[in-house]
Amino acid sequence: MVLSSADYLRSFTSMMIPSHQKILIITAPSGAGKTSITRHLLKTYSGKLEFSISAATRQSRGSEKHGVDYYFISQEEFNLKIQQEEFVEWEMVYEGKYYGTLKTELQRIWNKGKIPVLDIDVKGAIHVQQQFPDSTLSIFIEPPSVDELKKRLLSRGTETEQSLNARVGKAAYELSFNHSFNHILINADLEKAFVEASEIVQPFID
Repeated sequence: MVLSSADYLRSFTSMMIPSHQKILIITAPSGAGKTSITRHLLKTYSGKLEFSISAATRQSRGSEKHGVDYYFISQEEFNLKIQQEEFVEWEMVYEGKYYGTLKTELQRIWNKGKIPVLDIDVKGAIHVQQQFPDSTLSIFIEPPSVDELKKRLLSRGTETEQSLNARVGKAAYELSFNHSFNHILINADLEKAFVEASEIVQPFID
């Protein structure tokens, strides 16, 4: 039987992070600019930060590659990894679509002397932060408004009416958790958001 993520969270306490092993969490509703800001930070601080590759049960899109953008695995394999307690966090982000952060992925990056950057869902981000409050820095990327978020999602040209409504509804709910994170960054202008994100992260990685 597969544990719920709430039950599974109790098992995380066995994974203790030494004080010198940090985690940077970037989270946001879909369409807020999280990916762009994450890429900027990874490029700016390439010697200190490394992208933590999430596991996902969805199919790859476009030029996405296994082991680079995501670890694309079946739902059966994902469930097995849950049972074997191989995730730091995992969530069913959308119906039937599971995402999670593998413990081995964090260790892979720490072994290189770098800080993992987790670009993850809001609930997953809260789970990680609850486990390791003294080892994480979390940034919540917020759009100027839900209407602006909807415009950004529409501009992608990849959403159906149903998926758009689902994402906008989920985003409105996720915005209510913005106070749960160390910093709130309102992304009204991407270039200014890049500067603000760098100013937040610099003291943490030094």
